[in-house]
Amino acid sequence: MSTIDNAARIRCENDVSLSEAILRRPEVIKLREQIENQEKKHKGPGVRRQLLSTSVRLSRSMSRPLHDMADHCKERLGIQSPFELYVYPSPSFNAACFKPEEGRVYLMFSSSLLEAFSENELLFVVGHELGHHVYRHHEIPIGYILGGDARPSPSLALELFTWSRYAEVSADRAGAFCADDLPSVARALFKLASGLADDRVVQFNLEEFLSQVDAMLAFGEQPGQGAPIQDWFLTHPFSPLRVKALTVFDQSELICAGGMSKDQLEESVRKIMGVMEPDYLKGKTESARVMRNLFIAAAVSIANAFEGISEQEKAALSEFFEDGFLIEKLDPDQLLALLPQRLDSAVEKTSMSQRMQVLRDICVVARAETPVSGIERNLLDDIADKLELPVDFVTQCLSAPIELD
Repeated sequence: MSTIDNAARIRCENDVSLSEAILRRPEVIKLREQIENQEKKHKGPGVRRQLLSTSVRLSRSMSRPLHDMADHCKERLGIQSPFELYVYPSPSFNAACFKPEEGRVYLMFSSSLLEAFSENELLFVVGHELGHHVYRHHEIPIGYILGGDARPSPSLALELFTWSRYAEVSADRAGAFCADDLPSVARALFKLASGLADDRVVQFNLEEFLSQVDAMLAFGEQPGQGAPIQDWFLTHPFSPLRVKALTVFDQSELICAGGMSKDQLEESVRKIMGVMEPDYLKGKTESARVMRNLFIAAAVSIANAFEGISEQEKAALSEFFEDGFLIEKLDPDQLLALLPQRLDSAVEKTSMSQRMQVLRDICVVARAETPVSGIERNLLDDIADKLELPVDFVTQCLSAPIELD
């Protein structure tokens, strides 16, 4: 089997299906055409020139080990494009792969990451970034769509947030495939999440890390190591979920002979990532009904809070209901009156992670029309307080990063 086939066969199926669906959406097609036309008309300095002016290019003679790592990852993933490596000064652990320019791939690393990560940890990081390249994730301009002046519909925003998580799963698989060392991959993800590199204070324990994820998935408990619980619900999947998804990947037939099938792997990953998805909108369990009722009351109340529900907001809300349902059937004043009762019911019958899931989705709806008014923000903060959730979670959701990791 060719190395190109290797990259394709390990890619997450939900990443493939969601990216194809997003790229077929008329508004995304139109935006991509606009971006292409703008790039042709306003040819700027280019990625390479900007990198040369803000960072240091690492030639092969300056950093042979890093170039050897990139060569190894290129071979494993079947990448033929030439590449350039750059480093910039920063105390934060960061890396990025830019959209190719004239057939050349550009990778950039923070200085602290190169100093603090071991060889196998760096192999994962390099493979992860090259994974975004080989899977052409940059074809979906998520930053333009979610961060531009013309806000997307809530349904597209939620679809993009969901896709971005599975895109990270694919890139993680590429990185793990290159590193071929699950403990080092897990340590790398822990370092990226926590910012910790010195084991004199905190000793990373993979088994304990994963046991906490298992408990959370089974009982709705909150995580305890690496980052606060709110990080589980933002654009990118938080590291414990990523490590868990990579653990089942490592146990699959894609990595070891006789392992679980690809279908079983993808189903396991869907269950792991399900904590971050709005499946309650169609679920039939009691907790799903409670979450759905809360979402409807809160979303309509927020849309109505500032100068009533606009036609744009009606169109946005209609995307969350069955075809033929009339928004006019909803009484905003009545739903606002019911909101305290539904908030109490959510606290009683759902877990903290489920309540954060609903609040995150409510914030996605609120972001669809900007700026978020003071009245709307106050209502969001009040909802967070009544759900016994940290108010700063609202801030994080409204300002969550919108680019791929």
